[in-house]
Amino acid sequence: MTSVDLEVERETAPARSSAAGGLGRRLLRLLGLPVLLILGWWAFSVTSESFYVPTPPRVAQAFVETWFSQRLFDDALPSIARLLAGYALATLIGVGLGVPIGLSVRLRAAAEPVLEFFRAIPPPVLVPLIMLLAGIDNGMKILVIVSGCVWPILLNTVEGVRAIDEVLSDTCRMYKVRGGARLRHLVLRGASPQIMAGLRQALSIAIILMVISEMFASSSGLGFTIVLFQRGFAIPEMWSGILLLGLLGFGLSVLFRQVERRVLSWHWSHRA
Repeated sequence: MTSVDLEVERETAPARSSAAGGLGRRLLRLLGLPVLLILGWWAFSVTSESFYVPTPPRVAQAFVETWFSQRLFDDALPSIARLLAGYALATLIGVGLGVPIGLSVRLRAAAEPVLEFFRAIPPPVLVPLIMLLAGIDNGMKILVIVSGCVWPILLNTVEGVRAIDEVLSDTCRMYKVRGGARLRHLVLRGASPQIMAGLRQALSIAIILMVISEMFASSSGLGFTIVLFQRGFAIPEMWSGILLLGLLGFGLSVLFRQVERRVLSWHWSHRA
């Protein structure tokens, strides 16, 4: 090795060491708490004599046996499809109604008492009513998800439209930016931070209502399967269903964060 190579090696070594250290710190932040929780669960389950607290290896075995099988197609995937359908429908309704309500003072004054009344009703209370009106098929479960998800999206859209900068509104008016161009470039773009906040809140609500709707009157789905395991005292399998729900929520949250970063890239750069 020449002296030049030695000099280059000495210069690049600290950079590689710093990069490796940064990667190690990121992994520690990402995996540190989950590993500690699993170790604590493991220690508690080993010392516990309760039948209802299985060890992590037993739950992991039940997870593989239960969900890497036909149950994935019969229960998990239909639940995810209902979740996404209800969430998408709630998004269309929430944004579609929130924009005109936010733009019109009179419409907002007329609609606000009604919105506050229906928002105060807990969505699980509506499940028996929706069952009577829509039956017990997929439509009922999707309507239950919509009944809870639409409110954070709608109310955040209204507030986001109301909070649009008046200077930008006057500028659009001055340059005669109207119709679809105004809606796209001013209204939706200006309200997008709060719309995305409402969509994030609605995502967690959608998962909860998906499970609740399947626990009431269903013959498939994650909620139904977890209750079935609980009634049959298949405790590791029940825990595996709960674990799958947690992984589903985590995956959807990561995916939503990527979409949010793209949609609000202009917002973060503006704040920076």
